[in-house]
Amino acid sequence: MASLTGTCSAIITIAVGREQRLFAAHEDVLSHSPFFSDFLRGQFFQSTNKRIDLPDEEPEVFSSILEYLYKGDYAPRMTYDKKRHSWALEDDGVNEAVVNTAVGPVLKATVLYCQADRYGLDELKKICLKKQGLLHSGVHCSTILKSARFAYDHTQANDSALRAHYLALIIRARHTFKRSGTLQREMEEGGQLFFDLFVAMSNHLDDMSQKSPR
Repeated sequence: MASLTGTCSAIITIAVGREQRLFAAHEDVLSHSPFFSDFLRGQFFQSTNKRIDLPDEEPEVFSSILEYLYKGDYAPRMTYDKKRHSWALEDDGVNEAVVNTAVGPVLKATVLYCQADRYGLDELKKICLKKQGLLHSGVHCSTILKSARFAYDHTQANDSALRAHYLALIIRARHTFKRSGTLQREMEEGGQLFFDLFVAMSNHLDDMSQKSPR
């Protein structure tokens, strides 16, 4: 998404979260989201009270949504390592990559992905997936599993991109999860996540057995 500067459209006030933290944004910037575009057309056709209330949104998350709408990206940003020919998050990426939600700490990229889906921001969803794939270390197992549950709770069953990411991540790091003891506690609660994980693990073992020499 292109960076937007110098806009002179009407200012919209957005009250976010239970404490109604106030944000301000230009109407034409918000309208890049189909969700807000439809809302603004319906709510403010003949109104001077240009305000949107988002009581269930996390202010920290919405701040990143606005950052993306204005700048085409959000923190932590990605940097390119010329020596390794690979992308990575900024040095403070791990610290900025987790947000507190009603269910506990969850990866920001996961929450943003779900909100981007709600707001119709497909390019932001792609950015979130790419950034989440760069988080290889420094995140607690419990946070990853909470994030996986959050992903399952806030995506449609046919939206497999984010769910598949977590299944692959847990399988790759299965030894770490087993040592932590977190996986067992989470599995006792069950749910679609762990049924899918069982199927994915079984398929993985089948693939490995087919590749091994007979």
